Amino acid sequence: MNNDYILRINNLEKTYKSESETLTILKDLSMNVERGSKCVIVGQSGSGKSTLLNIIGGLDKATGGEVLIDDYNITALNEKELTRLRQSLYGFIFQFHYLLKDFTALENVYLPLYMKGESKKNAIEKAKHLLNEVGLSERFNHIPSQLSGGERQRVAVARCLINEPDLILADEPTGNLDPANAELIGNILFDIVDKYKKTLILVTHDMNLAKQGDVKFLINSGKLQEASV
Repeated sequence: MNNDYILRINNLEKTYKSESETLTILKDLSMNVERGSKCVIVGQSGSGKSTLLNIIGGLDKATGGEVLIDDYNITALNEKELTRLRQSLYGFIFQFHYLLKDFTALENVYLPLYMKGESKKNAIEKAKHLLNEVGLSERFNHIPSQLSGGERQRVAVARCLINEPDLILADEPTGNLDPANAELIGNILFDIVDKYKKTLILVTHDMNLAKQGDVKFLINSGKLQEASV
């Protein structure tokens, strides 16, 4: 295992084919992400940012090239193997919170760990701790409809940490929030990544958020280049 890099991408390609055309989204894309770093990817809408993140997370398949996460070649894994990896290696945060609407904040956070096999008591205690970390100690028993947009996204941040992932993938995590909440969520996310020594790969349009990254890339014409944000 290469201990310096948690992610290595070699000559990645992604194309979509229809009867009338072939659309190339990513072409000959290569990148390395150091363990413990905060990597930000920016680019225009439709440039392939989310596609790249989904391939890294095993949610989409590459057309060519390879993606190595801790020396797992995820482009060669089957769906069962990818599911197991997603449960242990990754934490996901999306633009939409995807909380279970009939479950409390506490239940939304502890359930992934409980379903993985942890005792309910331990899962609940860990979930309470994480919700405290994101400033929601008074919201344990609130369902999503009783929470503000910023609070729902904070629950999503806590949930992404419950299985102690090595790599957090965040796709426009502040995209649905007003500027004040966007700044709050961004600060919470970067602070918590530093505190728990996680690796973050963040896709965003928010330049204020992007500035907090250690490494910044612009995706353009299907390839990555270093960005000055």
